[in-house]
Amino acid sequence: MTVTLITGANKGLGFETARQLVELGHTVYLGARDTERGGRAAAALGARFVRLDVTDDASVKDALALVDAEEGRLDVLVNNAGILGGETVDGPEALRVFDTNVVGIVRVTEAALPLLRKSPNPTVVTVSSSMGSFWAVTNPDRPESGILAPLYAASKSAATMLTVQYAKAHPGIRFNALEPGYTATDMTAAMGGGRPPRESARVVVRLATVGADGPTGTLQDELGTLNW
Repeated sequence: MTVTLITGANKGLGFETARQLVELGHTVYLGARDTERGGRAAAALGARFVRLDVTDDASVKDALALVDAEEGRLDVLVNNAGILGGETVDGPEALRVFDTNVVGIVRVTEAALPLLRKSPNPTVVTVSSSMGSFWAVTNPDRPESGILAPLYAASKSAATMLTVQYAKAHPGIRFNALEPGYTATDMTAAMGGGRPPRESARVVVRLATVGADGPTGTLQDELGTLNW
């Protein structure tokens, strides 16, 4: 049984990713900050709830300790938790966005590494964005070139670079980042549009289920490797 932990999974893309992985037979630990909403989401999917706030070191440590106690290993980590940020661009808002979208990845990944090393097929997937791709945001043929979101874009660029650096530092573990596609979630509600989360979740699931000979250190979307 593949043991999988997904952060920020009580709704949206994380919830749908959890659903699809449960259907594939994974033992999914659904991580969420809110105990009530997270517990309901896990129960609805047949997943296991674990309270996990990626901005809180103690919460992260406790969550991984629970997985360790119950499973003794972790096969797949999906770094899904993320925020768009507000319209204000200043120091406090930058700290808030980066604490979730970047530092949160470091907190969870570092805490998970000992358990991932116990897996025969360890995989880490980070939900990044093509908004963090210099190639995409400077390409007039891409929609990203017309979107202004400095803190979000910068944080996702950092998330992708963390993926590459982790892949170099830990060659026995596959690390990949992805652009899931523009998805209709609470985070994008103000902008409108977007495809159903179930479609974007397929991109996450594909990278979460790659074999031992799969790619590492890449940024991908549903069509394959993205320039960035």
